[in-house]
Amino acid sequence: MQGFTPETGFGPDAAARYDESPRGDEGVAADFLAGLAAGRDALEFAIGTGRMAFPLSHGGVRVDGIELSQAMVDVLRSRPGGAELDVRVGDMSTTSMDRRYGLVFLVYNTIFNLLTQDGQVECFENAARHLDHDGVFVIEAAVPSAWLPTHSHARPERVEADAVTLDVCSYDPATQILDENHVRIAADGIRFAPIACRLAWPSELDLMARIAGLRLVERWGGWQRQPYTGRDAHVSVYARA
Repeated sequence: MQGFTPETGFGPDAAARYDESPRGDEGVAADFLAGLAAGRDALEFAIGTGRMAFPLSHGGVRVDGIELSQAMVDVLRSRPGGAELDVRVGDMSTTSMDRRYGLVFLVYNTIFNLLTQDGQVECFENAARHLDHDGVFVIEAAVPSAWLPTHSHARPERVEADAVTLDVCSYDPATQILDENHVRIAADGIRFAPIACRLAWPSELDLMARIAGLRLVERWGGWQRQPYTGRDAHVSVYARA
């Protein structure tokens, strides 16, 4: 997408609005992750505004984070308890916390925010570097077929009395890049929310894990350990091979 970078895509405007529409599954996700942490410290890649870190830390798990966007970290710091979290600003595929954890996790499709296959492989390698010998790396992401348009499309995402939001997408199968813009047209003006993602199938992520010296140990269809069907989303748990 011309003019888009992950750094600018999650700048001050996006950070200020990021928590306006919570997904609603943060609590059950925190329970799942806390069970895997088993009392050990956790590291969240792309910690953002703390949407996942806060419920997990409130459950007794110490959470550190890596985050590319300073604007997102500024919002996190402004929230109660945010100043107490150890967060480093940097790329989750290369930034080091200089220690190991029982749990490293990357949720909400954020593996797709790395726009090259090499970058996604490096993310797995960085996760492996941060894991204790018996630690686990958890990824939650959509199955690409749940997102892929047959070709470019524009469709209504939300219709209100005084506004309409359109979801405008274009997918390049050669690069696996999905360019998307949520366009809100309202009486007070037009607002754009662009994002680019490199979609990767679970089988591709499994190969990335093998390159990083990890192996798949569990795969579920959601945080409540629903059977994985390959249709919508997956929660995948990797450990050292």
